[in-house]
Amino acid sequence: MWDKPQILLRLANGLFVVAAALLLYMVLSVVLHLPIFPLKEVRVEGAMSHVTRDQVSLIVDRHLRGNFFTLDLAEARQAFQKLPWVRNVSVRRNWPDKLEVTLEEHRELARWGNIALVNSYGELFHAASDSDLPTFYGPGDSVGEVARQYGKFSELLKPGGMRVAQLALSPRRAWEIGTDSGMVIQLGREHTEARLTRFVAAWPKTLGKLNVKVAYVDLRYPNGFAARRPVSKKS
Repeated sequence: MWDKPQILLRLANGLFVVAAALLLYMVLSVVLHLPIFPLKEVRVEGAMSHVTRDQVSLIVDRHLRGNFFTLDLAEARQAFQKLPWVRNVSVRRNWPDKLEVTLEEHRELARWGNIALVNSYGELFHAASDSDLPTFYGPGDSVGEVARQYGKFSELLKPGGMRVAQLALSPRRAWEIGTDSGMVIQLGREHTEARLTRFVAAWPKTLGKLNVKVAYVDLRYPNGFAARRPVSKKS
């Protein structure tokens, strides 16, 4: 090999290229870490009803480290993602000295028992809310299903002037609705939407015109339903 000048020349050229690349990398690394590319502005956008300016300022002060080039975008995104009401975050650099952050908040739909909230996508999230929300119950993997059925049942109850206050799915996949008037509607497992449609259509001609409080309605009959009034203390 040592008596072959062409091979030695190629080897020398290769080593020179490697050395030049390493030197360039070191120079760029030093330059990028110099305080000559400071991040001067963090612009936060999005329709925010629950995320506060103080929370954003805290994230910026504690978690955004580095200059325009060295800031870790993934870490910045994770920091904003930890805010209770934040569902999704996008982060990008805007030359020469800005960081643009777009936040998407959760829109609360209901409560999941007393442990969490449900957003409009049928996802659980943990935050505090004083809104008047319906309460959902069901197996742990049924959050999305219960949220979807809530929308359907709510539309079906509207003509009867009723609103869903509670919606429960049992482990046996049976549905039960609690209305804002305190009435419990037992739907069962099959033909739930057809049963509810039939009940709402019959309501103004039957129980609705009696002006009595109904405690419980069982719709699990092929051609009708059963109702029960609250039991008084005297009786």
